[in-house]
Amino acid sequence: MLPSGREVDRPVFFDRGVVDVVGYLRLVGLSTPKHVQDAAEVFRYNRIAFVAPPWKEIYQRDRERKQDFAEAVRTYKTIVTTYVDYGYELVEMPRDSIERRVRFALDESARSIEA
Repeated sequence: MLPSGREVDRPVFFDRGVVDVVGYLRLVGLSTPKHVQDAAEVFRYNRIAFVAPPWKEIYQRDRERKQDFAEAVRTYKTIVTTYVDYGYELVEMPRDSIERRVRFALDESARSIEA
């Protein structure tokens, strides 16, 4: 089921979620408003969440990615802690080709659905 309540019969991947908002607020030292905390608890995703660790060899700053690598590492650590705090089971994406990362995500998703 999607956070909207709509049923789907195949995996749906989200690049970011409500829990990420909590993580970013923590990262910059701001308190998390109650309505955001409530949303992170109510609008749950699959119990398993994929995380992609910072990868120095391919990391580049651009218009969308404004953080330097050190800040990306701090962000990653904060996001990981936040997802764990909300009870998610994390699966780290391998540092591999795009094709292999996609295959990994699809295979792991299929396993989590079967479990």
